[in-house]
Amino acid sequence: MALLEDVFKGNVLTVAAIGLGALLLAPTIGQVLRPAAIAVIKGGMLAYQGIAEFGEVAGDLADEARAELEPEGDTGAEPSPPAAPTSRPSR
Repeated sequence: MALLEDVFKGNVLTVAAIGLGALLLAPTIGQVLRPAAIAVIKGGMLAYQGIAEFGEVAGDLADEARAELEPEGDTGAEPSPPAAPTSRPSR
């Protein structure tokens, strides 16, 4: 940080030369950095996709484990009361 401050405290000609150099090199630097920026964005997209797939697999495993822990035939619903007889028993 001190080096940068020392450069700008100096001569106005030095500051102008740095500014002109930045203007002239900006298109070249942009052309060099563009593929790198695209690669970083692609990497982020692939990482996001991988995390989403991992979440889906983890959810499937959790569902399978939950199903194995539930007793057979238990659907999670309340048991219904027995149906009332519709006819009277014969004597």
